[in-house]
Amino acid sequence: MADEIISERKCETVGCEKLAKLRCPTCIKYDISGSFFCSQECFKGSWNDHKQVHKTAKTVVTQSFNPWPGYQFSGKLRPFPVTPKRDVPAHIMRPDYADHPKGASACEEEMGSSSSIKILDKEEIKGVSLASKLAREVLDTVAKAIAVGVTTDELDRVVHEACIARNCYPSPLNYYRFPKSCCTSVNEVICHGIPDLRPLEDGDLLNIDITVYHKGFHGDLNETFFVGNVDEAGKKLVRITYEALMKAIEIVKPGEKYREIGNVIQKHVQAHGFSVVRSYCGHGIHRLFHTTPSVPHYAKNKAIGVMKPGHCFTIEPMISEGAWNDETWPDKWTAVTRDGKRSAQFEQTLLVTETGVEILTRRRNKNGQPYFMDDL
Repeated sequence: MADEIISERKCETVGCEKLAKLRCPTCIKYDISGSFFCSQECFKGSWNDHKQVHKTAKTVVTQSFNPWPGYQFSGKLRPFPVTPKRDVPAHIMRPDYADHPKGASACEEEMGSSSSIKILDKEEIKGVSLASKLAREVLDTVAKAIAVGVTTDELDRVVHEACIARNCYPSPLNYYRFPKSCCTSVNEVICHGIPDLRPLEDGDLLNIDITVYHKGFHGDLNETFFVGNVDEAGKKLVRITYEALMKAIEIVKPGEKYREIGNVIQKHVQAHGFSVVRSYCGHGIHRLFHTTPSVPHYAKNKAIGVMKPGHCFTIEPMISEGAWNDETWPDKWTAVTRDGKRSAQFEQTLLVTETGVEILTRRRNKNGQPYFMDDL
């Protein structure tokens, strides 16, 4: 039926009278009438003018989008519409929560309040190492798509397809009903931001959190990126956050107490006038997405446990420009700074070895440095 409708239309490029053979996919998504073209060449040639149609349509959609009347936002960021959850092919191995109606992980819940930290054997180390390598590849792929005007929903699509191409399930998808394949946290969002139709703006700080599930194991990492021209204060926040992560990784070795990680992080960031978010912490990871140990990032915490060879966990400090206090949007996921000031985060999956630590999710080029340093 759609082909019949197109065949009755003429190309909308100025001066072209040919019959239409295609329609703009973005206009279809936004239910914009018209937008017919005879060829990809005509479509591309009309792009500079045609894209204004999308901008106008997005403005109309978002101005009327108000999911939580009366809610007082702490900062300038606002939610935009969220597209439907993406499908994962049946042949890809899925975690236990993937098809659960509430997204609950029975395996994680069976652990309950246990403080026991699993020591991985050689095969388990091989499995989590591969998952971590694939997670890094996915982050490297989506990093290339970040630009002013790109929506976080589009970045989620890139992540989702990169996971599928590597025979991975995107771990966040349906985890306790999280609706997307990655987390995208912008400016005052600390973590767990839901990808939506908001276009990225010049000067945004953007964190992308990637976790993949491959043949029974998870690999987890995140980085904060500069979008366009970021001010010097934002650049400093991101740099200090990354430095704090690396200083914490430096102390990881057999015999070290997990509670010491927070002391190292807070000492560094507090010296530069920033604060450490306390509501979220690093975590054990292997066959389970989140498990023991819990790894707080603030000083004088009461984390339980001593590092041993075979322990696998994340460190992922969330550092804020203002106070450390946070609150959660009514979507029950998006964590934001209570004072509306910006936050940044970096994360790596780590394996304790006999002599120290291996960063399983390290970047394979640029001497392992994060992407923001490419722009400095």
